Amino acid sequence: MRKAEEDQLVVMVDGSNQDMQLHNSEAVQVMNVAIWCLQSDYKRRPSMSDVVKVLEGNLDVEADLDYTLHNPTTIAATIREAEQGTTTLILPSYLSGPR
Repeated sequence: MRKAEEDQLVVMVDGSNQDMQLHNSEAVQVMNVAIWCLQSDYKRRPSMSDVVKVLEGNLDVEADLDYTLHNPTTIAATIREAEQGTTTLILPSYLSGPR
C-alpha cells in the first residue's frame, strides 16, 4: 500500500528475475490493474472489458485509487456471520457489485 501511494511499485518487481526486469513497466501496470480491481467501493472497480483495454494499451488505469485493501479473512468472517444470521446485512463494498 505504501509503495503504491509513493508511486514506487517498481521496487516490488523481482530484481533477480531478468525477464521481470526487462518488463518491469508491464509488471507495474498489472499491479495497478490488480489494485483497481480490488477497490473497496465496488462501483469504482473496472469492468472486465476495461481491464482488457488497459492490458491492450487502449485505456489507462483510473487515477486516484484507494490503496486501503481489506483483509480477506475479515471479509470471509463477515460473510459467514451474515449467512448464520448473527450480524446485519453485508455492505456492498464487501461484495462484487452488479455490472
